[in-house]
Amino acid sequence: MNDLVRQHTALSDTDLEWLHLLVSEWQLLSDLSFADLVLWVPTRDGTRYVSVAQMRPNTGPTSYQDDMVGHLVPRGRRPLLDAALDEGRIVREGDPEWREEVPVRVESIPVRREGRVLGVIARNTNLLTVRTPSRLELTYLQSASDLAQMIAAGSFPFPGQQVDMDASPRVGDGLIRLDADGVVQYASPNGLSAYHRLGLASDLVGHHLGRITAELAPSRGPVDEALVKLASGYAPREFEVECAGGVIQLRAIPLKPKGVRIGSLVLLRDVTELRRRERELITKDATIREIHHRVKNNLQTVAALLRLQARRMDSEQGREALNEAVRRVGSIAIVHETLSQNLDERVEFDEIADRVIAMVAEISPGRVTCRRTGRFGILDAEVATPLAMVLTEVLQNALEHAFTVGQTGTVEVSAVRGGSSAEARLLITVQDDGCGLPEGFDPQRAGNLGLQIVRTLVEGELSGSFGMVPAPGRGTQVVLDIPVRAEK
Repeated sequence: MNDLVRQHTALSDTDLEWLHLLVSEWQLLSDLSFADLVLWVPTRDGTRYVSVAQMRPNTGPTSYQDDMVGHLVPRGRRPLLDAALDEGRIVREGDPEWREEVPVRVESIPVRREGRVLGVIARNTNLLTVRTPSRLELTYLQSASDLAQMIAAGSFPFPGQQVDMDASPRVGDGLIRLDADGVVQYASPNGLSAYHRLGLASDLVGHHLGRITAELAPSRGPVDEALVKLASGYAPREFEVECAGGVIQLRAIPLKPKGVRIGSLVLLRDVTELRRRERELITKDATIREIHHRVKNNLQTVAALLRLQARRMDSEQGREALNEAVRRVGSIAIVHETLSQNLDERVEFDEIADRVIAMVAEISPGRVTCRRTGRFGILDAEVATPLAMVLTEVLQNALEHAFTVGQTGTVEVSAVRGGSSAEARLLITVQDDGCGLPEGFDPQRAGNLGLQIVRTLVEGELSGSFGMVPAPGRGTQVVLDIPVRAEK
């Protein structure tokens, strides 16, 4: 719609926002009218109309099999559009049109904003299945007529009341028509069933909806006057009412066809099951986070026990082996700590990488500088845990073997994400400027425990590749290439 309006018309951005607000609401008018809606806007030179939006009803057969958006028609070809635009009134005159052997009643509703007519809604009703209307259908049609008059007067849609139509109640979910005092004139079967779910034992017609709603809602004090007013439809609002029997979502729409409120339309939907599932998901999320938190605590306890054992070891080699185990356990604990703070099983790995780098750097205080460049991004938990261990092992190996005692240097961790969304890759490079690899060293066959862990995790769990080669200039370069899921 933005492109069509800016290409063909002289409407301003604020006018376009009004049309967007109208289009976000007009499924309601289409369903109440049992009719297709097409929004026509005059072109910049005033010689034609362009159709910028279309809506089909959920409550009846369509009048248009084809998509009308983008069609251009000259002025004069559709007299009802001309009359509605020029005179600023709803036009219903004329005989039904025949489209593919289907009679269609056409009406035109001017779209007004701040006294100006921006365009015209063509309301097209398929008359092929016309029969004597029921009480429900008569209520629908009367409500549609009131809304059409409000659109023509510029009082609907309501400014500042953007509605999410995917989440809001629809006409078929349940409808209640109130008079100016908030007394129920008509309640659809679905609407009545929703109130029965809340505990209502009688009919709704003839009762004040606000007071009945407040009585059904659980309260320990006096009647909730705010709820009474909301359910009486005095203002355009959306809210929920919950009691032991269920939860219903209500949307109140004041009807002011001639500038004075004559009543209200209340759309409602039983969302009991939806809210129950949402609560279950919240409970499951909380349980998963608590599990990660407890795993982190247990791993920290294990690390603390290993650290205590290392202090009691007489063998320097045994003490160093236990300290390496402490760092391995600590890298896994960092991942679980991060997962315990998230709503899903994905983590921002840059924070984990920085903490792993800081943890491993403790084994060479002041001698070697460790830094990170690039961005790991968001990773799945099943990737983050083994990758944290791999990063720990590679860094630990660099700090222990790349530099001699007292030697200064730098270890740089670089991360680059690339590839298509279907085949995203993460390329990690860990490079030092130390003494380099020994003559004839083969990282694929080395018996070092740390390198064995790296090979197993990278090739087995991460389905990636691992390489260790001399760095340009001096030092060693470790390259990890692993597949990852694209960031969202």
